[in-house]
Amino acid sequence: MSEKGELDLTGAKQNTGMWWKVPKYLSQQWSKATGRGEVGKLRIAKNQGRTEVSFTLNEELASISDIGGKPASVSAPREHPFLLQNVGGQTLTVFTESSTDKLSLEGIVVQRAECRPAASENYMKLKRFQIEESSKPVRLSQQLDKAVTTNYKPVANHQYNIEYEKKKKEDGKRARADKQQVLDMLFSAFEKHQYYNIKDLVDITKQPVIYLKEILREIGIYNVKGTHKNTWELKPEYRHYQVEDKSD
Repeated sequence: MSEKGELDLTGAKQNTGMWWKVPKYLSQQWSKATGRGEVGKLRIAKNQGRTEVSFTLNEELASISDIGGKPASVSAPREHPFLLQNVGGQTLTVFTESSTDKLSLEGIVVQRAECRPAASENYMKLKRFQIEESSKPVRLSQQLDKAVTTNYKPVANHQYNIEYEKKKKEDGKRARADKQQVLDMLFSAFEKHQYYNIKDLVDITKQPVIYLKEILREIGIYNVKGTHKNTWELKPEYRHYQVEDKSD
């Protein structure tokens, strides 16, 4: 029983189902579908005794827009193979809530299906575009009732200039480059090799260590153990990878 309504246990005995995890951009594209239109096609097939699942996004939903709502130069990947996994010892259930605050138990999840985009140059362009968009400032406009008459006295040296010069000196005279330029240098480097230590990446980008690590945490993984201990590599969503070959 919930505080706002009752709990419907009609589906409590259901023991089949699938937990479908999709990338954020894919769910955003689905939301653009009008009415009860088709968003794509789900294909389930058997290949040498193994179940293979894939999803193809409708072509008209592949168009990506920028922050201003204008069409971008990239599009969403259409082909998405699935990585199927058992949920192990977990107990996962699916609930829905109606407009009358009534909760319903839809079923129990017995298998997890992770929807991944097919490795392609188009997907890499999309990830770069998303990083660029997230870095853009949100512009606001405000209508003024009267003209601005406040007079400002010139300042010999603004505080942010003083702080910048101080930071520049602390970082060994390394000036921070534009974030997108650093990302381009990093992606270009990781196309040649999978693993780098921080010293090599500093030499490649000519950026302050602290600033470089801030960017690396967004796109990379730091290995603290194993064969490649103390090195950086790209997160799975930023690199080309092969889906693991697992039996049912």
